Amino acid sequence: MTKNNFVIIFILCVGLIMIGCPKKTAVKEEPSVKTEEAAKAESERAKEAKAKEQFEKSLVAEKTPGIAGEVFESALLKDIHFDFDKYDIRPADASILRENAVLLNKYTNVKIQIEGHCDERGTVEYNLALGERRANSAKNYLVSLGMSPARISTISYGKEKPLDPGHNEEAWAKNRRAHTIVTAK
Repeated sequence: MTKNNFVIIFILCVGLIMIGCPKKTAVKEEPSVKTEEAAKAESERAKEAKAKEQFEKSLVAEKTPGIAGEVFESALLKDIHFDFDKYDIRPADASILRENAVLLNKYTNVKIQIEGHCDERGTVEYNLALGERRANSAKNYLVSLGMSPARISTISYGKEKPLDPGHNEEAWAKNRRAHTIVTAK
């Protein structure tokens, strides 16, 4: 009987060992969708912060204040140019305005002023009116791209502030422009 008891106890022990020690199943952790989205959002915030810092570093106060007080120049805001005696936006200049709009739409608290300029030909009155049409043309294009008109003011300097003081076609082409400055940040 002891041999039978020994066999039964042995079988029970082996059975208990097998039942008591199940195989460990490895749980494979999938990356959390929320974690990936959080990482993307953090990356976007970092990019926006860097772009904002770059934009703010690009602002340089002008020596002479504007109508609304201190104004700032930014190398990131590009000028557009016009043909002689015209105020319509050319295709190449439309792409420049789109780039300006993308930048400005990131900073909804920034207000701008668009200055209309002309070359030296024509009367003071005519050039002031043409400069105003040029500034308004650029403003209307930016508004059509989604910018709030309340953020944009215009002014015409006519031929009073030439970029290039020369008296030839090359200088005149540089002077026929709409220039964007930041008036409030």
